[in-house]
Amino acid sequence: MTSPRLLPLLDELMRRAGRGMSLGLERMARALEALGNPERRCPFVHVAGTNGKGSTSAMVDAIARASGLRTGLYTSPHLCRFAERIQIDGEPVSDEALADALERAFAVAPEATFFETVTLAGFVAFERAGIDFGVLEVGLGGRLDATNVLEAPLCTSVTSIAFDHVALLGDTLGAIAREKAGIFRPGVPVVLGPLEPEALDATLEVASAVGAGPIWRVGREGEAGEGIIGVRRAGEELSIELPDGRTIAVRQALAGAHQVANTAVAVATAARAAARFPAMNGAIAEGVAGARWAGRLERIEKDGITVLLDCAHNPHGAAALAAHLRAEGIGPERAVLVFGALADKAWTGMLDALAPCADRRVYAAPKGRAPASPRDLASRWPGEEAPEGRDAIARALEVAARDGGVVVVAGSIYLVGEIRGALLGKPCDPVVAL
Repeated sequence: MTSPRLLPLLDELMRRAGRGMSLGLERMARALEALGNPERRCPFVHVAGTNGKGSTSAMVDAIARASGLRTGLYTSPHLCRFAERIQIDGEPVSDEALADALERAFAVAPEATFFETVTLAGFVAFERAGIDFGVLEVGLGGRLDATNVLEAPLCTSVTSIAFDHVALLGDTLGAIAREKAGIFRPGVPVVLGPLEPEALDATLEVASAVGAGPIWRVGREGEAGEGIIGVRRAGEELSIELPDGRTIAVRQALAGAHQVANTAVAVATAARAAARFPAMNGAIAEGVAGARWAGRLERIEKDGITVLLDCAHNPHGAAALAAHLRAEGIGPERAVLVFGALADKAWTGMLDALAPCADRRVYAAPKGRAPASPRDLASRWPGEEAPEGRDAIARALEVAARDGGVVVVAGSIYLVGEIRGALLGKPCDPVVAL
């Protein structure tokens, strides 16, 4: 139950969501100075990417915790509870600590947007908790994102680059890459996931212009050379070959073939951060094996039915989920798809990737921003329409119970959060699609 003190502060924060998105760093700079620049109190790593940045951030945080460091993890959005966005030592910040942080953020930044306010509160909470090491996940893009206020992070990483938020970031992979590479800093190491040539070229151009580096990047299959991170996979066991000559064996805890590259980026990022915290080198395997990230190929058993939750919210992520279903042998005759998307997302591409994976489909409208109409979804790929997520999962479970099917929930992070709360009997804070 949310504390009475925190409730009105969350209400005020939700009102700021009405201001929408306003990319830029001027308000953040002024507010952080008024707060005494808490972002300078401890070292951070900074993680950007179209997909995989949350999983990667969670793994880096787990590695740091396994090494004995007190950590802060900042991610967005939340699935069920707002405090999931700001974690201390792997747990959401307490209601009292969150209330303190929000009060300070409101006081110094009355004109800040929702996301700027939450980012400020994160820095305040981390400072007050006395963390040793922090991990910041970029909210949107990188160059003008509210998190892009670190002067000299220990490492900057980009997990992947695909089409998303094209109205804000650009309609080519090169343009999107330049925005994400805006987190690079002079002399700061860079770790890159496997990028398409256009995105890679643009990213390297930015790194060169800024003077960032050295650059390590996950190579494509068979690729070798200077700065290449090699990955060998045998089931859940990975052998990650770093450009400094080390080979690190880890057990992949987060499911999915797409998590192989994310794991390699996390291991390399942690290895770079270990220049400041040497104990992290010896904790990489333990941290990766113990990492958890809710809503990413997460399996929940409900009334004897397996429900697979995945925050696949763009075509790139939907394709990865479809590949996972095929690899797991979950054919269309077994799968029941629960799908919903925001109207400003590329929902046709997502649905075209996922609908063929399930013979039975239930559509619902996610909360947060204007949703794609379930009627429009059903017009593209036939399926049932449900009033909201809780109704959709109830119907899908009923359908799956007839023949022991598997329910797959995807299309919107906010829909996944709503349904996860319903399955686990957890209260959910209001959805904010920012």
